[in-house]
Amino acid sequence: MKPLVVESVVKQYGDKTAVNQISFELGEGEIYGLLGANGAGKTTTMRMVLGLIYPDGGSILYDGRPYSKDQLSKLGYLPEERGLYPKIKVSDQIIYLSQLRGMSKKDADANLKRWLERFDVPEYYDKKIEELSKGNQQKMQFIAAVNHKPKIVIMDEAFSGLDPVNVELLKATVKELRDAGTSILFSTHRMEHVEELCRNITILDRSNTVLKGSLKEIKKQFPRETVLLNVDKDITGLEALEGVTKVKRNANGYELAVKSEAAGESILRHAMNQATLSKFEIKEPSLNEIFIKMVGERHE
Repeated sequence: MKPLVVESVVKQYGDKTAVNQISFELGEGEIYGLLGANGAGKTTTMRMVLGLIYPDGGSILYDGRPYSKDQLSKLGYLPEERGLYPKIKVSDQIIYLSQLRGMSKKDADANLKRWLERFDVPEYYDKKIEELSKGNQQKMQFIAAVNHKPKIVIMDEAFSGLDPVNVELLKATVKELRDAGTSILFSTHRMEHVEELCRNITILDRSNTVLKGSLKEIKKQFPRETVLLNVDKDITGLEALEGVTKVKRNANGYELAVKSEAAGESILRHAMNQATLSKFEIKEPSLNEIFIKMVGERHE
């Protein structure tokens, strides 16, 4: 039984359809990517999963059962907007929020202390939120979302406002939750994070699903149109090769845009005649490139 199954869900506001027939399944110990431009329907979908609003059609099941108050203890939410009260102590807020989700005060306190130790900030226990940097406020909000040990966590722009060091820390923590069996619905505009963390994705555009499934299989549907060359010296004549549409010099050599991967053979021969190659790659499309193809062009 999957922890979360969203089946043909529809949400309308008057004559506007915010979400149109979205379906996906979130497995145990899985991070599932929910992607889309602003206004695509991601936040509405997450709010329906959380039980904050109800769908007008379709179903959302948690371990095979519909939403009820019993699900509260199983759900955690990390919103994009900062939601903790600035003038209240970290410990008072997070323990209280955990109690609302059904955890005992004693267990909530013990788990909070473990999380603060995990992030190497035990001294934040008695600090007010407003006394922390924006990045550390985001870490406290993360703890608030997971302190009650939810089975399903919804994360909306989880790494927003964090410096690179703290992004890596939080990514490692998200992977630990996944490996411990937590199911995570993950939404972000940072496609490289999705590529690193998610095996399956759904891309929404203007309330509709435009792409869904295994990221690995999705990439196979799109042509490989970039060739990378790492060489020890300059190469002439690349622009004139058949199938090459653009040549860009970089620190290690060249990046070529091609009409199809069939151009790779002639590029390789041409380059080897002039230089020593340390790398030749016909690169698969990045998720960012796929996203722009599926969504960006529709907004032009």
